[in-house]
Amino acid sequence: MLTIGIAGGTGSGKTTVVQQIIDQLPEGEVCIISQDSYYKDTSHLTYDERVDINFDHPQAIDFDLLVQQLKELQQGKSIEQPVYSFVEHNRTKETLTTHPKKVVIVEGILILTHPEIRDLFDLKIYVHADSDERLIRRLKRDIMERGRDLDEVLNRYQTTLKPMHQEFIEPTKEYADIIIPTNRYNTVAVQLIRNIINQKLEDKA
Repeated sequence: MLTIGIAGGTGSGKTTVVQQIIDQLPEGEVCIISQDSYYKDTSHLTYDERVDINFDHPQAIDFDLLVQQLKELQQGKSIEQPVYSFVEHNRTKETLTTHPKKVVIVEGILILTHPEIRDLFDLKIYVHADSDERLIRRLKRDIMERGRDLDEVLNRYQTTLKPMHQEFIEPTKEYADIIIPTNRYNTVAVQLIRNIINQKLEDKA
């Protein structure tokens, strides 16, 4: 099994890069683990209290569970991945059965901030995009897909997203094996990653 970590700021284009990598690999050989699924359970809080949580701080992530389940996948065991609701700002009662595959991709803004998680990755990728571009993508996503309004998204960007990016996310570039700019469809970078994946899978075999 090859374990890949893909980090980068909110709206940087991580999902696009993940999809490009999946498209380059045989069908059924990849499973995806999203950091967003591992936000801590906040059922003990009211909705208004959950809204005020700083979800861009590493403390918002249940890294203990993520480490445990990632290790289980690497041991050939299936896991029950949590399911998170961005509308309710909380985990749902549902889980997603996830089976081990040849390639496991873990993606999220904060995954390279955690030393134990970093040690589990065979390949670490950081996806970079201009801050204005990331804000535009975040606005479109949160308004269209997550039911947020413009003022809420802009306020969160100014008070938490931007400062947390500068404090926690941007510095994790130093841990990356590859940094991908996503101002365009980066064919060269994706081809390079595919070659690295194939080589590492051969080495493990």
